[in-house]
Parts: sequence; C-alpha cells; structure tokens
Amino acid sequence: MSRPLALVAALALLPAAALAQDEGHGGHAAHGASAHSDQAHDVAGSEAPAPPPDHPHPSAELADVPTFETPPPPEAGEGASRAADAIWGEEVMRPSRAALRRDHGAMSYTWFMADRAEYRAHAGRDGYLWDLQAFHGGDLDKLWLKSEGEGAAGGKIETAEVQALWSHAVAPFFDMQAGIRQDLTGPSRTYAVIGIQGLAPYRFELDAAAFLSNRGELTGRIEAELDERITQRLILQPRVELDLSAQNSPQLGIGAGLDRAELGLRLRYEIAREFAPYIGIEQEWRIGRSATYARAAGHDPSVTYYVVGIRFWF
Repeated sequence: MSRPLALVAALALLPAAALAQDEGHGGHAAHGASAHSDQAHDVAGSEAPAPPPDHPHPSAELADVPTFETPPPPEAGEGASRAADAIWGEEVMRPSRAALRRDHGAMSYTWFMADRAEYRAHAGRDGYLWDLQAFHGGDLDKLWLKSEGEGAAGGKIETAEVQALWSHAVAPFFDMQAGIRQDLTGPSRTYAVIGIQGLAPYRFELDAAAFLSNRGELTGRIEAELDERITQRLILQPRVELDLSAQNSPQLGIGAGLDRAELGLRLRYEIAREFAPYIGIEQEWRIGRSATYARAAGHDPSVTYYVVGIRFWF
C-alpha cells in the first residue's frame, strides 16, 4: 500500500512545482522588461552624439571636391613618363608604341565620292554636271583630287577642271589645302590653290579656296552644304556656292566682285549609306559685269535647273 500512496503524493506535488517555475520565469521577464525600459528611457532622454570634427556630416557641403578646372596635385607628375618602361625597358616597349600609333591614326586609306552626278533640265537646254572628290592618306596628311565640270546634253563639255591638293589637318574638323588647279576647257589657265575644307559649327560642310592663275587673275570660291535628316534614309540638303573675282576678266567671262551665285535644294534617299539617288532644284545667277558678259555670249544670266542624279562613295 505504501507504493500507491507515494505515487499519489507525487502527483499532488506536480502543480505546485509548475506554479513555482512560472513565477520564477515571470520574475526574470519582468526584470528584463524593466531593464530594457530603463535603457530605452536613457537613450530617448539623451542627445545623439555629434560626429567627430574630422568627419563632417554627410549633408554638409564639401568645399574641396575637385572639378574639371582643378589642377592636378604636384605628385601627379612624379615617376616615369611611361610606366611600362620601368618594368619591361624602353627598347622592348618602343616597337609596341610604334604599332599603337600606326593602328590609331597613322594608317593610310583611300576614299572616293561623287557628291553630284546629275542630269539638269532647263527649258529645252538640258545638260549634265559632275562634282567628284577623292583622297589618299592618313588622319593628318592627305592627297586630295577634285574635279568639276558641266556641259549641254548631246553637246561638248563647257567647263571642266581638276585639282591636286596636299591637305594637312590644322584643327579637329578642318584641313588646310594647297596645290594646283588646271582648267581643261576654254582659255588655258593653271592656278595655284590655297584653301580650307572641313565641318563648320552646326554641321555645315565647308569648302573655300582662293585661286591665282598663271596670268595673275585672282578668284575665289566658297561652297557650303548641310544635311538635314528627315528620316534615317531621307535627307534634305540645301547647298550654296559663291564665286568671287578680284578683277574683270573678259576672256574668262568673269566680272569683278561677286561673279556667280548658286542656291540649290536636293532631296536624296539612301538605298545604302554609300548610294543615294536624288532629285532637286537649283537656281544660278550671274551678277554684275559677269551678267553683261553672259548676255553678250548669248546666255541667260539667271537660270533654274531641275536636277536628278546619284550620290555615291566608297
């Protein structure tokens, strides 16, 4: 009987032990909550620590931030001018630098463009015109070849010229050119040429030159054109050309001052970037004494042409 009584006594003591354990945990929890509450009160009641004086607040304006105008620090110029020489040696690196210059600007290449190759319709007196350019050379120096001419349809060539020019880059978008020009029709003339060619601000392609003939005649020519993209392939190109002369030249039919002005508008479609047919209109005026010479030769000093042609390059 003693064993059953002992079992009953043990079962009776279990609730009391559980209650005592819960009270112990509750005391610990209350103590922990009180401690955390006191810590939070201390943090809330205290001010945030100020950053150290050598570490300014991130929102503060930094006065020493470098800009594009800030000169480099003195130590930037220290050390070898070519770091690779200090490791591999100047003799080993010299061929590599030569190859780098050759691959990035010292190569020679050839380019050709027929800027205008067109048929010109005008009141029963149709004609044709060509304007060709080509060069061979590198980024700095090139040999330029140019040719322009025109004539009557089914007739002989009326004007034609060729130019051979040495061209040297004098600015990122401009070349200085010098050479000779030879007229192939009319009175025999050979000219010394000096001029500039390049891309002017607002994307105007500019070609301006002065010509001094073997007879002492000084003339000049300015050409400018602009490509306005309507779409990626449809391009509208206004073009202007002015011819100038320092003196009257009756034999050449050229008057002093502004001799001739051309204003044209061409619309081309680039089937490929290298090949584009176009249509357009061009107005030509002979001015001043040049108009008098034109009338005396039986020509109209003011002519409107309707043109169709192709522009291609390779």
